[in-house]
Amino acid sequence: MKIIQITDTHLVKSGQTVHGVDPEKHLRAAIDDIIAKHGDADLLVMTGDLCNFGEPEAYEILRDILAPLQTEVRLLLGNHDDRDNFIAAFPDHPRDGKDYIQSWLDTDFGRLLFLDSHQRDVIGGIYDEDRMAFLSDALAQAGETPVTLFVHHPPMDCGIAHFDRIGMHDDGAMMRTLAAHEGGVRHIVFGHIHVPLAGTSAEGIAYSSGQACAHRFITDITSPVPFWTGGNPCYRIIMLDEKGFRAYGVEVGETITGQAPVCEGP
Repeated sequence: MKIIQITDTHLVKSGQTVHGVDPEKHLRAAIDDIIAKHGDADLLVMTGDLCNFGEPEAYEILRDILAPLQTEVRLLLGNHDDRDNFIAAFPDHPRDGKDYIQSWLDTDFGRLLFLDSHQRDVIGGIYDEDRMAFLSDALAQAGETPVTLFVHHPPMDCGIAHFDRIGMHDDGAMMRTLAAHEGGVRHIVFGHIHVPLAGTSAEGIAYSSGQACAHRFITDITSPVPFWTGGNPCYRIIMLDEKGFRAYGVEVGETITGQAPVCEGP
């Protein structure tokens, strides 16, 4: 199964920039590249901060950009999003019975869970009892089936000083719930931190983040005030199959300096 992850697109009104980057231009380039190269993808997941200010106009731009895709799409909310404006723009997008943008998808390689950690006027993530009921039910129904989870905010300490106080504000409840799942957790996929990160939690659960498609940080894990920078539009190719879970970072518009020969081995 091929899944494309895009994260932290931070769309604004056309022509505007965020931290020196045109988010619309970046996302259009990423989607064009995905359409050209990954028409066989089974799913596209955007892991939150779809829009920077959550304006209706920005969500309309997102609708327009995604319209040419033939691939199934799951959109998640981040702290910069607006739930009401998102639902107005995407009224048919899967959500639970309480208007949280949460759903699951069963595949040949386990259950995929899409969780909603957005809370209005909170920079960090919230995963309260209302939302936890959805997760607990999804895991119970999965039984011995492994799950792969997609969410905006990392539900563990990511070890980056800037995010010390704006991570997931749930006292570890999500990680404890996941660790107790009898089928196991293949991987947790998230955004929010704007830089690539991979690790294993104290519970033994593997996790990783995608690089922000729009502006990103110059990686400095010890500084509470890191610098913003630009860069190429980007996304990840996630393969979920009989070999397990793998994620590959892609940048759009890289300078070609040559071509490698075929390596015959051994």
